[in-house]
Amino acid sequence: MPASPEDRRVAGLAAAALGLTLAEAAIPLPIPGVKPGLANIVTLLVLYRHGWRMAAWVAGLRIVAGALALGQFLTPAFVLSLSGGVMSLLTLAWAMHLPRRWFGPVGLSVLAALAHIGTQLLVVDLWLMPGGSLMALMPLFLTAALITGLGNGLATAHLLRHDAPGQEGSHP
Repeated sequence: MPASPEDRRVAGLAAAALGLTLAEAAIPLPIPGVKPGLANIVTLLVLYRHGWRMAAWVAGLRIVAGALALGQFLTPAFVLSLSGGVMSLLTLAWAMHLPRRWFGPVGLSVLAALAHIGTQLLVVDLWLMPGGSLMALMPLFLTAALITGLGNGLATAHLLRHDAPGQEGSHP
């Protein structure tokens, strides 16, 4: 079965996101579990340029391939990444219908980042550390999600402004 142009586009974009994931894995983390989430810039660009369906494919492939490449497939780290990624995508599916005047790339990125970390904390609380309270850490993780969401959203907005004519500022 030959690959379609869309298949090739998804594979190339997923490879770009995977490259960012692998590069990010080499960066020492100041706070365990807090990463910049640079691959989310690719997901947001795909969302704006090609729609939610392709963004979901790119994110899903990146999560699975990243886990395989880092030796984390089917580990708790994979479950956390997958659960956060799924909730981010569901949040983006919902947020795409919000007024774009207030919810452009930066707003969507922040909402997705907060959904991602919130879901991961819930999974940790319910599965990995039942009975252990993470509430004391919640402000730290939510602040980190806000900062990374802002940064990734600003990067996405910058890249979208430099798109080819006709694609500028389109809302998914």
